[in-house]
Amino acid sequence: MIPRYFVVAESAHELQNPTSEEKLRRLGRALRLGSGSTVLDIASGRGGPALLLADELGCSVEGIEIEPEFHAVAVERAAAGGLSERVTFRLGDASRHELPPAGFDAALCLGASFVFGGLAGTLDALEPTVRPGGHVVVGEPFWRRLPLPEDYEDRNDPFTTLDGTVTIFEAFGLPVVSVLASSEDDWDRYETLHWDAVERWLADNPGDPDAGEIRRRHERAKRIYVRCGRDYLGWAIFVGWKRPGTAGA
Repeated sequence: MIPRYFVVAESAHELQNPTSEEKLRRLGRALRLGSGSTVLDIASGRGGPALLLADELGCSVEGIEIEPEFHAVAVERAAAGGLSERVTFRLGDASRHELPPAGFDAALCLGASFVFGGLAGTLDALEPTVRPGGHVVVGEPFWRRLPLPEDYEDRNDPFTTLDGTVTIFEAFGLPVVSVLASSEDDWDRYETLHWDAVERWLADNPGDPDAGEIRRRHERAKRIYVRCGRDYLGWAIFVGWKRPGTAGA
């Protein structure tokens, strides 16, 4: 289970990362997805990327999500969009699921590398699930520049620079062939949807036992974003290519 704050804060998000539908379309084209393609989506959330890719490109997507409320929304959205035959969502912890070897044309983990303990653990888990010639895709924060300000409250987050992120991919034998970086508009949309959702929830639920903790998290996240985060923290979708003939494939 994830902290309840995120369930509240992302209750209105169509996309639960600082990206856009157009960037996801570009991702689908970069992955060369089509009607015969199969995709694994780790931490599939409310289903936004999976449903968009399946609807527009005709691919089949298997999502795994640990949060029951997000999972339920994803299932409902798939049914409402007539996509239940092409998109399935499993409820569970992806780090505890046995993932089929070489079973997918692409494996995605957008904004959730914590599932496998970080970027390196995510690449280690996903690379074997992808067929030779397929792609491993991770949406990951990175530091735009260093050093960070002394008063940056999240300065110990386990991220590296853009160069460092690409280096980690390529250490796993996955050359990065595309990067789709978030714009300031992407970030502002993503963050301010949090602000609006939390403020409205707090106004409607003043007596909820979690209200104090949710407000504390909300105020801290907002403060970090407006003081430093918007300037120093980037986010991008990194596409690594699994070369044909990769050892162990």
